[in-house]
This record gives sequence, C-alpha cells and structure tokens, in this order.
Amino acid sequence: MDLRFTGDPPTDAEREAVDRVLGAAAPVDPQLRVAGADRGRRDLLLPALHALQDRVGWISRGGLDYVCGRLSVAPAEAYGVASFYDLFALEPRGSTRIVHACVDIACAVAGGPVEGEASPCLGLCEHAPAALIVEAGELPSASPVRDGEWDAAWSVPQRGEAGLVLLARAGVVDPSSLASYEAHGGYDALRKAFEIGAPAVVDEVVRSGLVGRGGAAFPTGRKWQAVAAHPSTPHYLVANADESEPGPFKDRVLIENDPFSLVEAMTIAGFATGCEKGYVYVRGEYPIAWMRLATAIDAARAAGYLGDDILGQGVRFDIEMRKGAGAYICGEETALFNSIEGYRGEPRSKPPFPVDVGLFGKPTVANNVETLANVLPIVLHGGDAFARVGSGTSTGTKLFCVSGHVGRGGVYEVPFGPTLREVIELAGGIGGTGRLQAVLLGGVAGRFVGPEALDTPLTFEGARSIGASLGSGVILPLDDSVDLRPLLVRIAGFFRHESCGQCVPCRVGTVRQQEALVRLTRGGDAKRELGLLDEVGRCMRDASICGLGQTAYDAIDSALRRFRPFGGADA
Repeated sequence: MDLRFTGDPPTDAEREAVDRVLGAAAPVDPQLRVAGADRGRRDLLLPALHALQDRVGWISRGGLDYVCGRLSVAPAEAYGVASFYDLFALEPRGSTRIVHACVDIACAVAGGPVEGEASPCLGLCEHAPAALIVEAGELPSASPVRDGEWDAAWSVPQRGEAGLVLLARAGVVDPSSLASYEAHGGYDALRKAFEIGAPAVVDEVVRSGLVGRGGAAFPTGRKWQAVAAHPSTPHYLVANADESEPGPFKDRVLIENDPFSLVEAMTIAGFATGCEKGYVYVRGEYPIAWMRLATAIDAARAAGYLGDDILGQGVRFDIEMRKGAGAYICGEETALFNSIEGYRGEPRSKPPFPVDVGLFGKPTVANNVETLANVLPIVLHGGDAFARVGSGTSTGTKLFCVSGHVGRGGVYEVPFGPTLREVIELAGGIGGTGRLQAVLLGGVAGRFVGPEALDTPLTFEGARSIGASLGSGVILPLDDSVDLRPLLVRIAGFFRHESCGQCVPCRVGTVRQQEALVRLTRGGDAKRELGLLDEVGRCMRDASICGLGQTAYDAIDSALRRFRPFGGADA
C-alpha cells in the first residue's frame, strides 16, 4: 500500500460509513487536503477504521485516505495503526463473511479448531471449540458460533444462587432493561455515593483492601487517591474490558449479563476521583458485550444517570466506548491509552505512571471490569465489611474462569480462600479421562501446576507460596491424555504473535522461544535447547518494557521444570 495520499477516492459506502462516525464532512482545503473541523480528533481514528472494516470488509487505500483527510493524520501513520490489529484487513479477502476459528489452548484440548480462519483466543473458552462469525455490510454483524440463540447466562452455572455478589444479577435481570436493573438494587450505590461524598467513597475503597483483578493486583484505593488529589486536570477514567489472553472471559460474562453495573460503577469511580469523562475499551471479539453495554450507556444517559447533571447533583460524567481490534497488548494500560488516542497500541515506559500522566497526558484511573464491579458492594456495605470477606489480604470475592477438562466450564464466584481442588469440584470435577495431569493457573502469563497443588488456597498469598499467581483468574485443568508439547509451542506462538515489537528482548525473545520449542518437538538436542530457553526467558523477564515480555516464559518455564515434556534435566 502506498503510504502517501494516493488520490484514490473512497466509495460512496466507505464515505457514508466514516461520516456516520465523524459527522458530515466539512469542505476540504485543496492545499492541506484536510477538513479542518475534524483536526485534533485523532482519537476517532480507531472508530473510523472499524467503520470501514464493518462496511466493506477491509480497509482500502481510498477509504484510508478519506479517514486521513478528515482527521489530519498522515497516511503512513494511519497505515501503521491499521496494520497493528488482527481484525483489520488491508487487502480484500474475497468474502465479506469471515469465520474466525480459535486455535488456542481451551479450544485445542476440546478438539478444535472448527472450520474457518485461524484466530488467537476469542474469549469464549467455556464454549470451546469456539468461533466468531463476522459479516460486513450495510448492517454489519458479528456473532459467536452457537446452536440457537446466544444465552449469556449459560456461562454462569451458579446463576440465581444465594450469596453471590458480583454475579448476583447474572441470569436474573434483563441486561437490556434499566427498569429491571433498578428493581434489583441498581443505582442504590450511586445514590449512596452522592450521599456520603467523593472523599468518603475513596476512603471506603482504600479500607476495603480491594486490589486489581486483571492480574497486577495493585491496590485500587491508592490509584483513586492519587488521581483524586492530582492538581492537573482534566482527569480520565478508563475501564479495561480487553481481556485478550487465552483463558479469561469473566469481564465478557459480567458485561453480557449485567452491563448497567459497569456503567454505575464507572460513574461512582468518576465522581470519586474527579473524572468527568470515562472510556470503556471493549475487546473487538466481544460483539454481544459491546451491544449490551452500548444499550446500557444510552439508557443510563436518557434516564439522567450520565450527563452534565446526574440525578440533579451537579455531577458531570459521561462514557465513550472504544472497540479493540485484535491485539492482546492493548490490555496493558498504557498500550490501551495509545490505542484510544489513535496510535499503535504499544506500551509506554514507566515512570511516569498513569495516575500522573495517562490518557491524553492527564491523570488517569485505569481499572478492569471485575475490579470496578466490586465498587458497588463496597459503597453499599462499607469497606470494612468488604475486607472481612475472603482471607488475609485477599479481600472480597473472586471470579474464576474455569475451562478445559472440567465437568462444567464457566465463571464461578467464591470468597477468596477455597482450595484449587474445591473450585474444580464446584465446576463438576475433572473431565476428560478424569485423571488430572496439570492445571494452567492464572492464564498463559501464569503457571502450570500439578496435582500436588490442588490443596493450595486460592488467595494471592496462597498462589505465591507455590510460585504461581492468580493472574486473570484462569483455572484450566488438563487430563492425562493431553500432550503438553504442542500446547507449549502454541503458547510461545501466541506471545510471538502478540508482541508489539517495540523492545528487543520481547521482539526477538518470543521468536527464539518458539523456534527452540519447535526444534524440541522435532527431536532437537534437549540440553542445548532447554539451556537456550532458560537464557532467553530470563532476558525477557528482566529486560522487557511491559508485562507481556516479562511473563512470556513463565507458563512454559513452569511446565518444563515440573513435567519435563521433552525429557532431559531441568532447564
């Protein structure tokens, strides 16, 4: 593709699709080739690219030129953004209907992939083997492959049970109805937040001991305190719903079943930390979550729960949605900021940290969906009551994404503290042959553990005691029929594919890691290759810019040391 303005005109369909996102075009300056009314809105680049992809099935030169002219973005830069994401096609694919078939771990052990274009994990692990059908056109559509109508509540086996907190409304309320949400306690927490005031809300979150549920486990209250007290304005709130690692799907299930709870929690967070604008970044492979959340935001705004004067309290807060386009790295908060701003989703060096310099260079609160969902019970019942649930410093309840060889995959909610064995039994016990070989705990950025770990308490402390982590809440048991070798190659391939390429340790290390594993599967010298893997893995862990490179060897390392799938001595 020519990286200058090519002079290729957009088709009428492409122009109309972009104009629906950007508004009617202003007259174009023949010298600058831009419509000045749109300058300064580079953050609309990603939505505009989605509009082209959704309408005609790919991003043509003429369509890209038109977007660049509207937003005053150089074509070379826009091409760099468009080519960064898996879901965007820069050449016609012969059909406007594409079937994305998952090839990652949960689907592989379930007998997948199904027929279609090979795709990294689609976040549908409890439905494995899974696929996503995307069809471009005047009325674009995207839907997971299922027999019959999609039932989001199927993914919550505990639905309707007493004692649930985060999943209490899942499968009980109508996710498209604000009235249904209100009838089940919806917006009681926001009213209480207004009653006690913003500083008190932040204090309750601090007292709760809530830590991030996306994997990093950073204290949520400390983030909120830092942004609330920051003198630089405006402040921004970002809800991260881009769980693109193989294994987790809890945020998708929360949004599909209880979208208003995220809207309410974001509103409380915005009020407490002085943010008047929030963004929610939804994974591009989550079409149902996207539609249900968009409906909830519109309904909340129409009812006065979002806008310039929420519930007559003089509080201003509103939410914009952004759709990812197939890049795991955008789950890293600074890469997510770059993606929203219309740049390639590459992580930023830290410091400065997001609480000081985040989205658009301003103080930013970034929390994932599960973390924000916990804000509602904290505000309603107090931080001290929240802290009494769980075990030790692992407070509250936790959502676990259970898939693989179990009786009943899905999202399960338990107070911190039950053993790994107990959660697996809650999910119907070991499936397949019934004989457990290994459990992938925490996702592909986590670790493999063996049957000896089954009595480990599922707390942050318990996981650390066995050299593992809870990560994103993944529990993926594997029976003794599974050959770990191709799974390790697939994990390495995932990290190689998802590396943004910005730093050398990750860009080169993920390639060398996969190559060494492939050679091992073909009978390569175990001592030499295992030594190389260990050296490369330590380099990535110590020198990579972000968590992707820092954890790319962890699951592989744990499997090599614990199970020795390639024989030989420990790496």
